[in-house]
Amino acid sequence: MQSANTLLKKIVRSSVLPFAVQHGMKKDFLPLCRTLSLSPCLKQDNSCNPSEKLDLDAWKRVMKSGLQEEVRETVSDDKELSTLSGTREILELWRLAGRSVPENISEDQLKTFMECPSKSAKKKYLKFLYLKELCKKNDKRKLEEKRERRLEAQEQASKTDETKRSPFMCLWTRNMDRAYSWRVAQSMIFGQPLVFDMSYEKDMSIREVTNTVKQIVLSESCNRRSADPFHIHFCNFKDDSLYHREFIKHYREAWGKLLITVTDQCYTEIFPKDKLIYLTADSPKVMKTFDHDKIYIVGSMVDRSIKTGVSLARAKRLGLETAALPLEKYLLWNTGAKNLTLDQMMHILLTLKDTGDWKAALEFVPKRKYCGFVSKPVHELKKTLNLINILKLGKRQDEVQKQFAKNYSKKLTQK
Repeated sequence: MQSANTLLKKIVRSSVLPFAVQHGMKKDFLPLCRTLSLSPCLKQDNSCNPSEKLDLDAWKRVMKSGLQEEVRETVSDDKELSTLSGTREILELWRLAGRSVPENISEDQLKTFMECPSKSAKKKYLKFLYLKELCKKNDKRKLEEKRERRLEAQEQASKTDETKRSPFMCLWTRNMDRAYSWRVAQSMIFGQPLVFDMSYEKDMSIREVTNTVKQIVLSESCNRRSADPFHIHFCNFKDDSLYHREFIKHYREAWGKLLITVTDQCYTEIFPKDKLIYLTADSPKVMKTFDHDKIYIVGSMVDRSIKTGVSLARAKRLGLETAALPLEKYLLWNTGAKNLTLDQMMHILLTLKDTGDWKAALEFVPKRKYCGFVSKPVHELKKTLNLINILKLGKRQDEVQKQFAKNYSKKLTQK
Protein backbone atom coordinates (compact mmCIF):
# COMPACT_ATOMS: atom_id res chain seq x y z
CA MET A 1 0.00 0.00 0.00
CA GLN A 2 2.81 2.32 0.85
CA SER A 3 4.52 1.62 -2.46
CA ALA A 4 1.29 2.45 -4.32
CA ASN A 5 1.06 5.72 -2.43
CA THR A 6 4.58 6.78 -3.37
CA LEU A 7 3.94 5.75 -6.99
CA LEU A 8 0.83 7.92 -7.13
CA LYS A 9 2.78 10.87 -5.70
CA LYS A 10 5.39 10.52 -8.43
CA ILE A 11 2.70 10.42 -11.14
CA VAL A 12 1.10 13.60 -9.76
CA ARG A 13 4.40 15.40 -9.57
CA SER A 14 5.50 14.35 -13.06
CA SER A 15 2.22 14.89 -14.98
CA VAL A 16 -0.27 17.14 -13.20
CA LEU A 17 2.05 19.78 -11.89
CA PRO A 18 3.82 20.57 -15.21
CA PHE A 19 0.46 20.70 -16.89
CA ALA A 20 -0.80 23.22 -14.36
CA VAL A 21 2.34 25.28 -14.66
CA GLN A 22 2.12 25.26 -18.46
CA HIS A 23 -1.46 26.60 -18.36
CA GLY A 24 -0.87 28.99 -15.51
CA MET A 25 -1.40 32.08 -17.72
CA LYS A 26 -5.05 31.24 -18.31
CA LYS A 27 -7.41 32.45 -15.62
CA ASP A 28 -10.39 30.12 -16.00
CA PHE A 29 -8.47 26.91 -16.32
CA LEU A 30 -8.32 26.25 -12.58
CA PRO A 31 -10.46 27.57 -9.75
CA LEU A 32 -9.24 30.37 -7.60
CA CYS A 33 -8.31 28.17 -4.64
CA ARG A 34 -7.82 24.47 -5.06
CA THR A 35 -5.84 21.75 -3.39
CA LEU A 36 -5.00 18.39 -4.77
CA SER A 37 -6.06 15.70 -2.25
CA LEU A 38 -5.24 12.05 -2.56
CA SER A 39 -7.70 9.22 -3.11
CA PRO A 40 -9.66 7.69 -0.18
CA CYS A 41 -7.60 4.58 -0.30
CA LEU A 42 -4.52 6.63 0.22
CA LYS A 43 -6.15 8.51 3.09
CA GLN A 44 -6.19 5.35 5.09
CA ASP A 45 -2.42 5.31 5.00
CA ASN A 46 -0.95 6.63 8.23
CA SER A 47 1.98 8.24 6.37
CA CYS A 48 -0.35 10.59 4.54
CA ASN A 49 -0.82 13.88 6.47
CA PRO A 50 -2.90 16.95 5.53
CA SER A 51 0.33 18.97 5.44
CA GLU A 52 1.44 17.04 2.40
CA LYS A 53 -1.29 18.56 0.23
CA LEU A 54 0.06 20.52 -2.73
CA ASP A 55 -1.05 24.16 -3.25
CA LEU A 56 -1.32 24.54 -7.05
CA ASP A 57 -2.26 28.23 -6.83
CA ALA A 58 1.05 29.01 -5.09
CA TRP A 59 2.94 27.23 -7.87
CA LYS A 60 0.85 29.09 -10.37
CA ARG A 61 1.69 32.51 -8.81
CA VAL A 62 5.42 31.74 -8.68
CA MET A 63 5.58 30.63 -12.30
CA LYS A 64 3.38 33.52 -13.45
CA SER A 65 5.61 36.10 -11.73
CA GLY A 66 8.74 34.60 -13.33
CA LEU A 67 7.17 34.63 -16.77
CA GLN A 68 5.96 38.21 -16.33
CA GLU A 69 9.45 39.39 -15.34
CA GLU A 70 10.94 37.71 -18.41
CA VAL A 71 8.31 39.27 -20.63
CA ARG A 72 8.93 42.70 -19.10
CA GLU A 73 12.69 42.37 -19.65
CA THR A 74 12.22 41.37 -23.30
CA VAL A 75 9.75 44.19 -23.89
CA SER A 76 12.06 46.77 -22.29
CA ASP A 77 15.01 45.49 -24.34
CA ASP A 78 12.95 45.72 -27.54
CA LYS A 79 11.86 49.24 -26.67
CA GLU A 80 15.45 50.31 -25.93
CA LEU A 81 16.72 48.84 -29.18
CA SER A 82 13.95 50.54 -31.13
CA THR A 83 14.70 53.94 -29.54
CA LEU A 84 18.44 53.54 -30.17
CA SER A 85 17.88 52.65 -33.82
CA GLY A 86 15.46 55.56 -34.18
CA THR A 87 17.90 58.08 -32.75
CA ARG A 88 20.67 56.65 -34.92
CA GLU A 89 18.54 57.17 -38.03
CA ILE A 90 17.72 60.73 -36.96
CA LEU A 91 21.39 61.51 -36.43
CA GLU A 92 22.24 60.05 -39.84
CA LEU A 93 19.63 62.34 -41.42
CA TRP A 94 21.12 65.32 -39.58
CA ARG A 95 24.58 64.41 -40.80
CA LEU A 96 23.35 64.17 -44.41
CA ALA A 97 21.63 67.53 -43.97
CA GLY A 98 25.02 69.12 -43.20
CA ARG A 99 25.01 69.38 -39.45
CA SER A 100 28.08 68.70 -37.34
CA VAL A 101 27.31 65.06 -36.50
CA PRO A 102 29.97 62.31 -36.36
CA GLU A 103 29.81 59.42 -38.80
CA ASN A 104 30.40 56.62 -36.31
CA ILE A 105 28.59 56.68 -32.94
CA SER A 106 28.76 53.86 -30.42
CA GLU A 107 25.84 52.68 -28.28
CA ASP A 108 27.27 54.26 -25.14
CA GLN A 109 27.56 57.59 -26.93
CA LEU A 110 23.96 57.26 -28.16
CA LYS A 111 22.77 56.57 -24.62
CA THR A 112 24.64 59.59 -23.24
CA PHE A 113 23.19 61.67 -26.09
CA MET A 114 19.65 60.53 -25.18
CA GLU A 115 20.29 61.27 -21.50
CA CYS A 116 21.24 64.89 -22.20
CA PRO A 117 18.76 67.16 -20.38
CA SER A 118 18.28 69.84 -23.10
CA LYS A 119 18.63 70.45 -26.82
CA SER A 120 21.66 72.71 -26.38
CA ALA A 121 23.41 70.02 -24.33
CA LYS A 122 22.68 67.49 -27.09
CA LYS A 123 24.05 69.87 -29.74
CA LYS A 124 27.20 70.52 -27.70
CA TYR A 125 27.74 66.80 -27.15
CA LEU A 126 27.31 66.07 -30.87
CA LYS A 127 29.74 68.88 -31.73
CA PHE A 128 32.26 67.49 -29.24
CA LEU A 129 32.00 64.02 -30.84
CA TYR A 130 32.28 65.57 -34.32
CA LEU A 131 35.45 67.53 -33.44
CA LYS A 132 36.93 64.48 -31.75
CA GLU A 133 36.35 62.42 -34.89
CA LEU A 134 37.90 65.16 -37.04
CA CYS A 135 41.01 65.20 -34.84
CA LYS A 136 41.35 61.43 -35.19
CA LYS A 137 40.99 61.69 -38.97
CA ASN A 138 43.61 64.45 -39.15
CA ASP A 139 46.05 62.45 -37.02
CA LYS A 140 45.54 59.43 -39.23
CA ARG A 141 46.06 61.51 -42.38
CA LYS A 142 49.26 63.04 -40.96
CA LEU A 143 50.59 59.60 -40.09
CA GLU A 144 49.89 58.39 -43.62
CA GLU A 145 51.59 61.45 -45.14
CA LYS A 146 54.59 60.98 -42.86
CA ARG A 147 54.76 57.33 -43.88
CA GLU A 148 54.62 58.28 -47.57
CA ARG A 149 57.37 60.87 -47.11
CA ARG A 150 59.51 58.34 -45.29
CA LEU A 151 59.03 55.83 -48.09
CA GLU A 152 59.93 58.47 -50.69
CA ALA A 153 63.04 59.42 -48.72
CA GLN A 154 64.03 55.77 -48.51
CA GLU A 155 63.57 55.39 -52.26
CA GLN A 156 65.66 58.49 -52.94
CA ALA A 157 68.32 57.30 -50.51
CA SER A 158 68.42 53.94 -52.24
CA LYS A 159 68.82 55.69 -55.60
CA THR A 160 71.63 57.90 -54.30
CA ASP A 161 73.29 54.87 -52.72
CA GLU A 162 73.17 53.15 -56.09
CA THR A 163 74.83 56.17 -57.72
CA LYS A 164 77.41 56.35 -54.93
CA ARG A 165 78.19 52.68 -55.32
CA SER A 166 78.91 53.09 -58.99
CA PRO A 167 82.64 52.67 -59.73
CA PHE A 168 82.95 56.05 -61.46
CA MET A 169 81.50 57.95 -58.46
CA CYS A 170 83.68 56.03 -56.02
CA LEU A 171 86.77 56.77 -58.09
CA TRP A 172 85.82 60.46 -58.42
CA THR A 173 85.18 60.95 -54.69
CA ARG A 174 88.41 59.15 -53.82
CA ASN A 175 90.44 61.34 -56.17
CA MET A 176 88.72 64.52 -54.93
CA ASP A 177 89.48 63.59 -51.34
CA ARG A 178 93.09 63.12 -52.27
CA ALA A 179 93.16 66.49 -54.04
CA TYR A 180 91.58 68.27 -51.07
CA SER A 181 93.99 66.60 -48.67
CA TRP A 182 96.94 67.57 -50.87
CA ARG A 183 95.83 71.21 -50.91
CA VAL A 184 95.47 71.33 -47.12
CA ALA A 185 98.86 69.63 -46.70
CA GLN A 186 100.41 72.29 -48.93
CA SER A 187 98.69 75.04 -46.93
CA MET A 188 100.27 73.66 -43.74
CA ILE A 189 103.67 74.44 -45.26
CA PHE A 190 103.08 77.45 -47.53
CA GLY A 191 99.58 78.72 -46.66
CA GLN A 192 98.44 81.70 -44.63
CA PRO A 193 97.70 80.79 -40.98
CA LEU A 194 94.26 81.32 -39.45
CA VAL A 195 93.99 81.02 -35.66
CA PHE A 196 90.97 79.85 -33.68
CA ASP A 197 91.22 81.03 -30.08
CA MET A 198 89.95 78.13 -27.91
CA SER A 199 90.19 79.91 -24.55
CA TYR A 200 86.48 80.76 -24.11
CA GLU A 201 85.28 77.52 -22.56
CA LYS A 202 84.68 79.13 -19.16
CA ASP A 203 82.50 81.87 -20.68
CA MET A 204 80.06 79.41 -22.29
CA SER A 205 77.57 76.76 -21.28
CA ILE A 206 77.77 73.14 -22.47
CA ARG A 207 75.17 73.79 -25.16
CA GLU A 208 77.09 76.81 -26.45
CA VAL A 209 80.30 74.78 -26.59
CA THR A 210 78.58 72.08 -28.68
CA ASN A 211 77.27 74.77 -31.07
CA THR A 212 80.76 76.25 -31.30
CA VAL A 213 82.27 72.89 -32.20
CA LYS A 214 79.60 72.34 -34.88
CA GLN A 215 80.44 75.71 -36.44
CA ILE A 216 84.17 74.97 -36.34
CA VAL A 217 83.56 71.61 -38.06
CA LEU A 218 81.65 73.40 -40.83
CA SER A 219 84.48 75.94 -41.10
CA GLU A 220 87.10 73.17 -41.41
CA SER A 221 85.15 71.39 -44.15
CA CYS A 222 84.64 74.68 -46.03
CA ASN A 223 88.36 75.48 -45.75
CA ARG A 224 89.25 71.98 -46.94
CA ARG A 225 87.16 72.33 -50.13
CA SER A 226 88.45 75.79 -51.05
CA ALA A 227 90.99 76.42 -53.83
CA ASP A 228 93.50 78.15 -51.53
CA PRO A 229 92.84 76.97 -47.95
CA PHE A 230 94.14 78.46 -44.71
CA HIS A 231 96.51 76.70 -42.34
CA ILE A 232 94.17 76.33 -39.36
CA HIS A 233 95.61 76.59 -35.83
CA PHE A 234 93.68 75.63 -32.67
CA CYS A 235 95.51 77.61 -29.97
CA ASN A 236 94.94 77.41 -26.19
CA PHE A 237 93.48 73.95 -26.78
CA LYS A 238 93.59 71.70 -23.69
CA ASP A 239 93.21 67.94 -23.56
CA ASP A 240 90.12 66.49 -21.86
CA SER A 241 88.32 69.82 -22.22
CA LEU A 242 84.76 70.24 -23.46
CA TYR A 243 86.10 71.27 -26.86
CA HIS A 244 88.19 68.10 -27.05
CA ARG A 245 85.31 65.80 -26.07
CA GLU A 246 82.93 67.36 -28.58
CA PHE A 247 85.51 67.12 -31.39
CA ILE A 248 86.07 63.42 -30.61
CA LYS A 249 82.30 62.85 -30.60
CA HIS A 250 82.04 64.34 -34.06
CA TYR A 251 85.25 63.19 -35.79
CA ARG A 252 85.83 59.93 -33.85
CA GLU A 253 88.82 58.16 -35.41
CA ALA A 254 89.40 60.92 -37.98
CA TRP A 255 90.34 63.42 -35.23
CA GLY A 256 93.97 62.30 -35.25
CA LYS A 257 94.13 62.48 -39.08
CA LEU A 258 93.00 66.11 -39.50
CA LEU A 259 95.48 68.33 -41.32
CA ILE A 260 95.39 71.13 -38.75
CA THR A 261 97.72 72.32 -35.99
CA VAL A 262 96.44 71.78 -32.44
CA THR A 263 98.43 73.25 -29.55
CA ASP A 264 97.92 74.30 -25.95
CA GLN A 265 100.19 77.33 -26.44
CA CYS A 266 98.94 80.86 -26.92
CA TYR A 267 99.19 82.42 -30.40
CA THR A 268 101.43 85.17 -29.02
CA GLU A 269 104.02 82.49 -28.25
CA ILE A 270 103.93 81.06 -31.79
CA PHE A 271 103.58 84.15 -34.01
CA PRO A 272 105.00 87.68 -33.73
CA LYS A 273 102.57 90.20 -32.22
CA ASP A 274 102.95 92.75 -35.01
CA LYS A 275 101.43 90.28 -37.48
CA LEU A 276 98.43 89.28 -35.39
CA ILE A 277 94.98 90.90 -35.90
CA TYR A 278 92.09 89.90 -33.65
CA LEU A 279 88.75 89.97 -35.51
CA THR A 280 85.96 91.09 -33.19
CA ALA A 281 82.65 92.90 -33.77
CA ASP A 282 83.34 95.20 -30.78
CA SER A 283 86.49 96.70 -32.27
CA PRO A 284 86.42 100.46 -33.03
CA LYS A 285 88.76 99.94 -35.98
CA VAL A 286 87.15 98.83 -39.25
CA MET A 287 88.92 96.43 -41.59
CA LYS A 288 89.40 98.05 -45.02
CA THR A 289 91.26 95.41 -47.06
CA PHE A 290 92.36 91.84 -46.59
CA ASP A 291 96.09 91.60 -45.84
CA HIS A 292 97.75 88.36 -46.95
CA ASP A 293 100.77 88.96 -44.73
CA LYS A 294 98.76 89.23 -41.50
CA ILE A 295 97.54 86.40 -39.28
CA TYR A 296 93.88 86.76 -38.35
CA ILE A 297 92.50 85.42 -35.06
CA VAL A 298 88.85 84.35 -34.64
CA GLY A 299 87.40 83.80 -31.17
CA SER A 300 85.83 80.33 -30.88
CA MET A 301 82.78 81.49 -29.01
CA VAL A 302 79.02 81.29 -29.40
CA ASP A 303 77.20 83.49 -26.90
CA ARG A 304 73.42 83.40 -26.91
CA SER A 305 73.29 86.17 -24.34
CA ILE A 306 75.64 88.30 -26.56
CA LYS A 307 78.36 89.17 -24.06
CA THR A 308 79.85 92.28 -25.60
CA GLY A 309 83.49 93.15 -25.19
CA VAL A 310 84.83 89.74 -24.10
CA SER A 311 87.09 89.14 -27.12
CA LEU A 312 88.02 92.84 -27.32
CA ALA A 313 89.13 92.84 -23.68
CA ARG A 314 91.23 89.72 -24.26
CA ALA A 315 92.95 91.27 -27.30
CA LYS A 316 93.69 94.47 -25.33
CA ARG A 317 95.18 92.48 -22.46
CA LEU A 318 97.52 90.75 -24.90
CA GLY A 319 98.34 94.04 -26.68
CA LEU A 320 97.07 92.92 -30.08
CA GLU A 321 95.64 94.88 -32.99
CA THR A 322 91.89 94.48 -33.49
CA ALA A 323 89.57 94.90 -36.44
CA ALA A 324 85.87 94.56 -37.29
CA LEU A 325 84.23 93.76 -40.60
CA PRO A 326 82.91 96.86 -42.47
CA LEU A 327 79.28 95.77 -42.31
CA GLU A 328 77.79 99.28 -42.07
CA LYS A 329 79.95 100.53 -44.92
CA TYR A 330 78.68 97.97 -47.42
CA LEU A 331 75.35 96.81 -45.94
CA LEU A 332 72.21 98.71 -44.98
CA TRP A 333 71.90 97.06 -41.57
CA ASN A 334 68.38 96.29 -40.39
CA THR A 335 68.10 94.26 -37.18
CA GLY A 336 70.10 91.91 -35.02
CA ALA A 337 73.59 91.90 -33.58
CA LYS A 338 76.64 92.18 -35.80
CA ASN A 339 78.17 88.98 -34.46
CA LEU A 340 78.49 86.33 -37.18
CA THR A 341 78.89 82.58 -36.85
CA LEU A 342 82.29 80.95 -37.29
CA ASP A 343 81.41 79.23 -40.57
CA GLN A 344 80.13 82.56 -41.98
CA MET A 345 83.41 84.19 -40.98
CA MET A 346 85.32 81.41 -42.71
CA HIS A 347 83.33 81.88 -45.93
CA ILE A 348 83.91 85.65 -45.83
CA LEU A 349 87.66 85.35 -45.21
CA LEU A 350 88.12 82.72 -47.94
CA THR A 351 86.23 84.87 -50.46
CA LEU A 352 88.29 87.93 -49.52
CA LYS A 353 91.47 85.90 -49.84
CA ASP A 354 90.52 84.64 -53.29
CA THR A 355 88.84 87.71 -54.82
CA GLY A 356 89.27 90.72 -52.51
CA ASP A 357 85.68 91.73 -53.30
CA TRP A 358 83.75 92.84 -50.22
CA LYS A 359 80.38 92.63 -51.96
CA ALA A 360 80.95 88.99 -52.90
CA ALA A 361 82.30 88.19 -49.43
CA LEU A 362 79.43 89.80 -47.55
CA GLU A 363 76.88 87.75 -49.48
CA PHE A 364 77.38 85.15 -46.73
CA VAL A 365 75.88 87.48 -44.11
CA PRO A 366 72.30 86.33 -43.32
CA LYS A 367 69.86 88.35 -45.43
CA ARG A 368 67.45 88.80 -42.55
CA LYS A 369 69.97 91.15 -40.91
CA TYR A 370 70.25 93.75 -43.69
CA CYS A 371 67.97 95.43 -46.23
CA GLY A 372 70.46 95.53 -49.09
CA PHE A 373 73.88 96.70 -50.22
CA VAL A 374 74.86 100.34 -49.92
CA SER A 375 74.77 102.23 -53.22
CA LYS A 376 74.79 105.83 -51.77
CA PRO A 377 76.75 107.62 -49.04
CA VAL A 378 76.07 106.29 -45.59
CA HIS A 379 74.66 109.51 -44.06
CA GLU A 380 71.88 109.69 -46.69
CA LEU A 381 70.96 106.06 -46.22
CA LYS A 382 70.76 106.54 -42.46
CA LYS A 383 68.13 109.22 -42.95
CA THR A 384 66.01 106.97 -45.13
CA LEU A 385 66.44 104.19 -42.58
CA ASN A 386 65.23 106.55 -39.83
CA LEU A 387 62.15 107.29 -41.90
CA ILE A 388 61.48 103.58 -42.29
CA ASN A 389 61.79 103.11 -38.54
CA ILE A 390 59.38 106.02 -37.94
CA LEU A 391 56.84 104.38 -40.21
CA LYS A 392 57.29 101.08 -38.37
CA LEU A 393 56.72 102.76 -35.01
CA GLY A 394 53.40 104.07 -36.28
CA LYS A 395 53.85 107.82 -35.77
CA ARG A 396 51.47 110.32 -37.30
CA GLN A 397 51.57 111.11 -40.99
CA ASP A 398 52.20 114.83 -40.38
CA GLU A 399 55.34 114.15 -38.37
CA VAL A 400 56.63 111.81 -41.07
CA GLN A 401 55.99 114.41 -43.78
CA LYS A 402 57.79 117.13 -41.75
CA GLN A 403 60.77 114.85 -41.21
CA PHE A 404 60.86 114.00 -44.91
CA ALA A 405 60.65 117.73 -45.87
CA LYS A 406 63.57 118.59 -43.56
CA ASN A 407 65.73 115.83 -45.01
CA TYR A 408 64.82 116.81 -48.57
CA SER A 409 65.63 120.51 -47.97
CA LYS A 410 69.00 119.55 -46.49
CA LYS A 411 69.76 117.47 -49.58
CA LEU A 412 68.97 120.45 -51.84
CA THR A 413 71.23 122.78 -49.82
CA GLN A 414 74.05 120.28 -49.92
CA LYS A 415 73.78 120.10 -53.72
